[in-house]
This record gives sequence, structure tokens and C-alpha cells, in this order.
Amino acid sequence: MPSEKPLKICLATSEMAPLAKTGGLADVTAALTTYLDSKGHDVRLLMPFYASIEEGALEIESVPQLQDMEMEIAGRTVNFWIVRARLHSDAPWVYLLQCPELFSGEQLYGGDDEHIRFVLLTRAVIEMCQRLQFKPDLFHCHDWHTALLPVYLKTAYAWDDLFKDSKTVLTIHNIGYQGVFSNEVLGAIGLEYSTDYLDQEDLYEGRINFMKTGVMHADLLTTVSPTYAREILEGEYGMGLEHHLKVRFGSLVGILNGVDYEEWNPETDPLIPHTYSARDLAGKEKNKKAVMEEMGLDYSFDRPLFGMVTRLTYQKGIELVEQVMPGLLREHDFSLLVLGSGEESYEQFFHWLQAEFPGRVGFFRGFNNPLAHRVEAGSDIFVMPSRYEPCGLNQMYSLKYGTVPLVRATGGLADSVQHFDADSAEGTGIVFHDFDANGLRWAMKTALKFYASKHAWKHLVYNGMQKDYSWDEQGKLYVERFRKLLKKG
Repeated sequence: MPSEKPLKICLATSEMAPLAKTGGLADVTAALTTYLDSKGHDVRLLMPFYASIEEGALEIESVPQLQDMEMEIAGRTVNFWIVRARLHSDAPWVYLLQCPELFSGEQLYGGDDEHIRFVLLTRAVIEMCQRLQFKPDLFHCHDWHTALLPVYLKTAYAWDDLFKDSKTVLTIHNIGYQGVFSNEVLGAIGLEYSTDYLDQEDLYEGRINFMKTGVMHADLLTTVSPTYAREILEGEYGMGLEHHLKVRFGSLVGILNGVDYEEWNPETDPLIPHTYSARDLAGKEKNKKAVMEEMGLDYSFDRPLFGMVTRLTYQKGIELVEQVMPGLLREHDFSLLVLGSGEESYEQFFHWLQAEFPGRVGFFRGFNNPLAHRVEAGSDIFVMPSRYEPCGLNQMYSLKYGTVPLVRATGGLADSVQHFDADSAEGTGIVFHDFDANGLRWAMKTALKFYASKHAWKHLVYNGMQKDYSWDEQGKLYVERFRKLLKKG
């Protein structure tokens, strides 16, 4: 049987690790691109060349066809050009959109011209393909920033037969961010004569929703875990899009994100002081001692260390931590190490907690990737009490690092962590269901109980380290869905 021909995929994203990253979106686009390239598919990714990207770390090539480009947006001519770049000779080439007029700031998101910046990116993806005469089998859009692409193909670029057979895929990484703007921007983004393609209720109420528009028109909708795909059909998680998603139910699929084990592997991780494996865990305890000393915590072999690497936001369930952690620290002997930033009130809470429990609580405000690796490697338990979590990656990193994930059963957390049963010695973590203080308190106490039983803990750690959430597995699912979509015609 002849092998199926490689796919031609044009991928549009606002970020990709390590060039620009605010969350899991960047990790996914990087890993998926690498996977597709390694399997022989022709994948062209376009993202902005943000001012924060370190140009000196890249191999950059000019692309003659992609120079001196211009586009009419918001009543003015915007000039831009596109280069291709890679981090090293084994990495796939990616395309970077250069437009100093719009992408000169250090921040990836926000600002009064945010809609303009990402409309430029979205349309530049299409025009890059035109200039390269690249005929994609499919366009793969990620989150609201590029979600208008299916509509532009049906309107402003409908004349171009280059795309007449191209399909569109929209991946929803976090439905909480939808790109909602006043409908006064319609002229600026070139959709003033295409209002039939937009949600009429939104227009009546004076807005346009980029994500909703993508949900209405993309040929295939994916999201980042099977459970999240089910959750967003309901009001609690759908964030106002549940009706439109139910209409598209037959075109919606959840695919759990994969992990880049080239970066996240305790056997080879250059960012931790001591490597280790499931066969030899001696290095893990050494990492625990090292990170606790680094963060000013008192080390004790028998004292469990709970770790958190998180955005300090409503989504992440920090309010539950506020409610239960002080009391538990007074009642039980354990330590807590937190790395993150976000809402000021949550940051103040962790500053207070650190002062209240000196030597037992450490808080690093901000994000530091090497420290994130050391927290994963050194912690005994990793806490993720999320209100909702489309996929999550830290719980999967934790499993690989022998760090027991303590999670709420939502989204990708529910799909990737199974509650440990001490009698059967089966399961990979500690899972609670109700989003309330009692649920988290029970989970914390359960973790302490398991930790005190060295026999149970050994099984729990080992079970987690055997799990495989590599992109080799998850990438196959994407390709299968892509091919199924193309066969539908």
C-alpha cells in the first residue's frame, strides 16, 4: 500500500516557544511544527517578529518574494516584510512578520491597536502563501488572534483559486480570551461589507468577536483536551460561545497537548543540578535540597515540598489556596514553593504567606524558566487547583519528573491524571472534583497521607514517570484529523 502524501500546512499563531511565550499556546505551536516537519510534512508557520525576540540568537534569511509588502488597514498603508528564521540547523524554518510600525513594543498583547496588529498577521499569512505560490491543504489557526482567517478566505481572498481547495482549522487553546472589539473597527479590518459572515446579535449590540467568528466558519474546530471539548459546550465553561459550539458539535474534537520531552526530561535536563530517572531517584532528593536552599527554605528529608508554577489569576484557583493554605501550614509539617505572577491581590497573599511562615514558604514573583525546571524537579507534589484548565502542561511535566500532581478534575487535568488507589497501587496523582476549599483541603491532606507511606509513595511516583504524553502520540491524532477533513472534500 502506497504511503499517504505529505500534507501542506500553513500555521498562523501569535506566539511560539522559545521565541515568544506567554503560555501553553507557544509550547504547542512549537512542538506541533517540529513534529509535522519531522514527519515530512511541508509546514509554514508565520508569527510576528516581536521586539522582545533576540535577533542574535537566530539564523535569519531574507526571502526575496516577501519583501516590500504593504496592506491597507485602518485607512492607512501598512508596510511590512517577512523573513525566515531558525534557532539551529536541525530546527524547522519559521516565518517572522516584521512591521516596526505595529510590533515595536515589548508586550505581545494589549494596546489600542491590538485588533489591527493581529488582522495584519492573519492577512499576511494568506498573502505570504500567495507570493510563495504555496497552496496549503489546510490553514491551521490558533486562538482568537488568527481566527478571522476563514472569513477572509471566504471574502477578501475568495477570488484566488490558489485556496479553492484549502481547508481551515481553528484550535481553541483558552476560550476565556476571545478578541472582542467594538463593531466600529469593521471598516478598519476590512469587514464592513462582509457583515453577513458575522454574528448578527453581536453586531446589533455593538461588537465583533474574533473567536466566535472563527468558530462559525472554520472547517474543523479542535481544542486541547477531550474533557475541555465537552466542558465548553456548557455555560459554565463556554464563556458565552457554548451555543455556537453546540451548533458545530460535529466539527469539534479535543486532542490533548503533548510534551516536548527533549526539554522536559529529568534524565537529560541541563537546567537542573542533578539528573535522575525512575530507576534511580537519588538525584530528585538532591534537587529538592538545592531548590529549597536557593529559595531560602529549611530543608528536611521527611518534610514534603509542595510546588506551584502558575499565573496568579482567577482561572488557576488561587482563591482556594488562600482559603486553605495558612491553616494547613499551621496544622501540618510541609513546605511550599510558588513561582508566578498575576493579580496584585494574589501576589500580596503569597508575599504575606512567605513572611508568616519563614523558612517554609518561598515565593518568586515573575517567571523564570530555569527556576521552573528546578521547582518541577525538586518538589514532591505539584499543586494545580484550577477553576478550569483547557489542557495544562505542568501536570504532565510533573509526572515525568516524579513529582506527584495534585489537580482538580477539569479539562486536560482530568484527562492526564488518574487518582491513586492505595489498595491497587494504581493511579498517577491526587484528584479532587468540587471547586471549593473542602476539596483542596482534602486533596492536600490525602497527599500528606500518601507521602507518609513510603510504600504507597514509591508506587505513585513510579506510575507517573511511566506515562507517555509525547508529541509522537498526540501529533498523530492531529494528522489523522487533518486527513479526515481533507477526505470529506
